Amino acid sequence: MSKKIDITPAVVARLKQNAKKLKKAANITQAKALDLTAQKAGYGNWKEITNLPHQQELKLQKSAAIPDKSASEDLLTKNRMFLSKQGIEYSTFEPTDNTFIKAYVDATRQIRTHFELFDFHDYANQNQGPDYKIIKEIGFASSSKLTATKMSLYRPVTKKGDPRMWFTGLKSFANPWDTVAIIICEAKLHLVNLYKEDLEKSFNVKDELGLFLSRSSPSNTISTELLDKLKVLAKKELPAIGSGDTTIGMTLEAALGIPANSSKKPDYKGIELKSGRSKTKNRKTLFAQVADWKISKCKSSAEILDKYGYERDGDFKLYCSISSQKPNTQGLMFKYSTDTDELKEQHKEEGDVATWTGKVLRKRLQEKHAETFWVTAKSIKKDDQEFFSLDSVVHTKSPLLSQLMPLLDSGVITMDHLIKRKSSNNRVSEKGPLFKISDQDLKLLFPEPVEYKLR
Repeated sequence: MSKKIDITPAVVARLKQNAKKLKKAANITQAKALDLTAQKAGYGNWKEITNLPHQQELKLQKSAAIPDKSASEDLLTKNRMFLSKQGIEYSTFEPTDNTFIKAYVDATRQIRTHFELFDFHDYANQNQGPDYKIIKEIGFASSSKLTATKMSLYRPVTKKGDPRMWFTGLKSFANPWDTVAIIICEAKLHLVNLYKEDLEKSFNVKDELGLFLSRSSPSNTISTELLDKLKVLAKKELPAIGSGDTTIGMTLEAALGIPANSSKKPDYKGIELKSGRSKTKNRKTLFAQVADWKISKCKSSAEILDKYGYERDGDFKLYCSISSQKPNTQGLMFKYSTDTDELKEQHKEEGDVATWTGKVLRKRLQEKHAETFWVTAKSIKKDDQEFFSLDSVVHTKSPLLSQLMPLLDSGVITMDHLIKRKSSNNRVSEKGPLFKISDQDLKLLFPEPVEYKLR
């Protein structure tokens, strides 16, 4: 047996990492890997290390530091729901014992995306090493006060320079295993302990934390004006304009006095209008966005059509849905990389087809759906003429941009190709790619959708 090494919290953390690597390399159980690691450190087994007097004391300290889990988890869930309802963008991290020993927090993809969305910091453009560390003034937000402090953002020289951050005084603000939210308001970052604070209560009584949350919550007053107009239109039947899937949209825009155009901007004073027939199970279109051809294997929609299209009704088409869950009948599916923040369309045998960056997709979602009215209408046929009677509207705003890529990765959001080459002129048209979501999943992307009956 090797000579016993001194056991400290940092050594225990390192030994656990070694055991994890050994488990994977030797294809053994975690318990076996821990025992072998302990023996290499000069101990009979892992239990001998954990039974050392100072390790037992550490366990007692750790136990005392953990709050009532059930109550804390209930509060955490309540706080997450509140942030979603208010449309406050946030990311989270959970400090552990090692967090305070090593004095750094990993900047996960969720956190990096959050920073990029608010132009707070871009790790991709930061060099490795202490000379390139960035210090920023931030704050700890609690019900009693906002405390000024500092954070550092850096990439170490070791390994790949994994993005890291640290907050001065974090140990006084959070215990190990707390869930800490990062909220950026007016270009400044604040931390909020979701295990300790009741956000809804603070928001209602307008204490220091409540006032901060009020400043962080977006608002829009045009929605009342538009809702009133829709309620007036719902009192009559609107004669349909055009034909096909766009009929309701064209009819509604004409009734509201919105001129027909192909602009990607929202329809009514900053509010996007989306409409569909009542009682249909069709997915809702979020936005259309072509791939980034510069970084894609295929360089155009026409090239994708040529490789994976089919003859149908005299034309050559590729009308299909793409999901991350399984290949479709053409063998196409999505694959999201958290490392590069890229969504790739791939063929199950031939590999990459097209690529979208998360940055562009989040930008399109923000542009298109900062605030949206999802209108449903009942179709009425009279003497071969179609009319629409407005039925209801779902009001959403402030999409949770950080959730877009995870929802694509989980298959909640899908994409439709609508590519066609007409036999008459050989021209290729692409009505998409259309990124879509089902009605019941809107709540995962938008804070607290509100439904209004129009009649």
